[in-house]
Amino acid sequence: MVWLAVFLAVLGAFFLAFGAQRQGSAVKADTGGLALSSNGFLRLLRNPRWVFGLLLLVAGMAMNSIALVTAPLTVVQPIGAIALVITTIVNARDQGISINRATVVAISACVTGSALFVLLAVNVTQENHHVSSDDELTIVLLLALAVGLFGSLAVMFRHRMSAFVYIIGAGVLFGFVAVLTRIIGKHILDPNGLGLLNVPWYSVVAIAAAGGLGSWFVQSAYSGGPPDLVIAGLTVVDPIVGIAIGIAILGELRPDVHAVMAISMGTAATLAIVGVIALSRHHPEVTKRKKDARKAAGRVQ
Repeated sequence: MVWLAVFLAVLGAFFLAFGAQRQGSAVKADTGGLALSSNGFLRLLRNPRWVFGLLLLVAGMAMNSIALVTAPLTVVQPIGAIALVITTIVNARDQGISINRATVVAISACVTGSALFVLLAVNVTQENHHVSSDDELTIVLLLALAVGLFGSLAVMFRHRMSAFVYIIGAGVLFGFVAVLTRIIGKHILDPNGLGLLNVPWYSVVAIAAAGGLGSWFVQSAYSGGPPDLVIAGLTVVDPIVGIAIGIAILGELRPDVHAVMAISMGTAATLAIVGVIALSRHHPEVTKRKKDARKAAGRVQ
């Protein structure tokens, strides 16, 4: 079963990579690099390239979910980082750009940092089989704050927010979504036989709001940055946030964790985040957009 999980995880990474590239190119063609509007999003729903990318993303996430169920997290989660490498290569060929050294270093930092963080986290955490209603409500309230914060930023700085902010927001929101999905799944599978009646209404509202806003952020990030930046944010920020919630709120940290291990986890997470920041600044597509913007500003003056 482990080898089947590895195969599904690798295949899922390819689907995610090509799906992100298809959607990213469709959004760029529709917006021309400008902020995504509600009308623009409705047009995307009728865009065959964007819809095909969505189907690839859904298939990739489904394969990854099956892999996570049939194999240990330490085996499956690091494989997802392959999607970042694949997306970078595919997007570079599609856009006719060369991958510079800064991008290679940034991607290496993302993949190495996120993989190390997951591997270390699995060795110091334990699953909490019972989540109290107070812990669940705490997660929902924190998610409400995150939705309010990022939603306000999107409204106030809609035409000035960078792709980096969009993808950090999406990563944070989807990290909460992953945790709530796991909690809701446990409610449904509770042996009391009540199924969906075990699920609190506020958790359903919270996951719907976060999923909707996170999806909007992902599409907005496509309009302002390369698709590999989107994949970097989702494969780096999402698991870090999810694991952090498990440790800080759900009490999934083992009691015998050494300080050295905690410092190592912090270092790995920092390395991954720095990689995302570097990718958002030094990616060849990003630098090309900045040069074009400066040229356009010079012609206007």
